[in-house]
Amino acid sequence: MVTAKLMDTIWATRKSEKLNGLKLMLAEVTGGSREGERMIVCDVIGAGIGDRVIIATGSAARRMLEDDTVPVDAAVVGIIDESCESV
Repeated sequence: MVTAKLMDTIWATRKSEKLNGLKLMLAEVTGGSREGERMIVCDVIGAGIGDRVIIATGSAARRMLEDDTVPVDAAVVGIIDESCESV
């Protein structure tokens, strides 16, 4: 898992049918060796632009969607209220 900040919403009119109804967002990784890396994530918990979030990748992301056939590699699994770094 990584922490990230949600930067923007991603709109794709042409995409896999399995992605229909899913909210896609652009996230930028914060901290660690992947700092600054950007990725497209699926948000199913209602996070918004500017939120600091926890992102799961790989099969853990698909488990969040409860469907291993969805072509998703990263999903928001939590919204960060505060971390040790901000205290």
